[in-house]
Amino acid sequence: MRLVLGSAGTLAVSSPAAAVEPGAFMQSTQMIVVTTSDWNAVEGRLQRYERGTPHEIWRPAGEPIAIVVGKNGMGWGIGVIATDDPEVRLASDPVKKEGDGRSPAGVFVLGTAFGDTSQPLPGLKTAYLHLTPSIECVDDSSSRYYNHLVDRSTVVPDWNSSEHMRSVGEAYRWGIVVGHNGGDMMAHANPPVPGSGSCVFLHIWGSSTRGTAGCTAMPQNQLETLLTWIDPTHKPLLVQLPAPGYARLTRRWGLPPAGRAAPRSSPALTCRGGIGL
Repeated sequence: MRLVLGSAGTLAVSSPAAAVEPGAFMQSTQMIVVTTSDWNAVEGRLQRYERGTPHEIWRPAGEPIAIVVGKNGMGWGIGVIATDDPEVRLASDPVKKEGDGRSPAGVFVLGTAFGDTSQPLPGLKTAYLHLTPSIECVDDSSSRYYNHLVDRSTVVPDWNSSEHMRSVGEAYRWGIVVGHNGGDMMAHANPPVPGSGSCVFLHIWGSSTRGTAGCTAMPQNQLETLLTWIDPTHKPLLVQLPAPGYARLTRRWGLPPAGRAAPRSSPALTCRGGIGL
């Protein structure tokens, strides 16, 4: 798998497994489940699951770990499963918007891993992007590059706001792109919906109680374990939901049975990174 320069200077993944088929759940044999206690909770848990074939039951892979989501919790995002059904998205549920401080809820593919070193994390199976000083994630809804990682040195910038990835620091020592709102860097992704949220990643947290601007974050050693476990040939999916919603959709979506309840959140501050979320 390799990175190629796509049209107009955007970065894209060249991979035969890049496109997600409509029956995403039926194709996947790796799943990452993130749950919190409610829509406004910051602290939560992440559990990896795997199965030998798409017809087998899900089995836990490793122990659950602590994570934090957006400083304002979660809101329904745009992923690979439609959420406009009133039995899926309740009228009272929040919906993610640009700058709302919420992580996207739903089901998402995972895109390219990234880091601040020229060499990828040992054992990494996904495509890898070295964060040079010219790599930016565009959070300006009016830009043609909205919700894309772009090498500024190869394009004519048309944006007024972006996240300078290399400048974030330790939080982006390692990370991976979450395919929310067309932000999975894949050739067949739907175009982003302006104003629906951008630049969503899994990355290293600042602390166990400080929420992000819209990403999902965890300790560095746990993120490294997760990144080297992810195998694009298994079509991994990220499922993020508050625990009550997860329980309600478990049977409908064929999800692994819920474990113990996610912890309630403490007051949180924004951590570094994800300024455009």
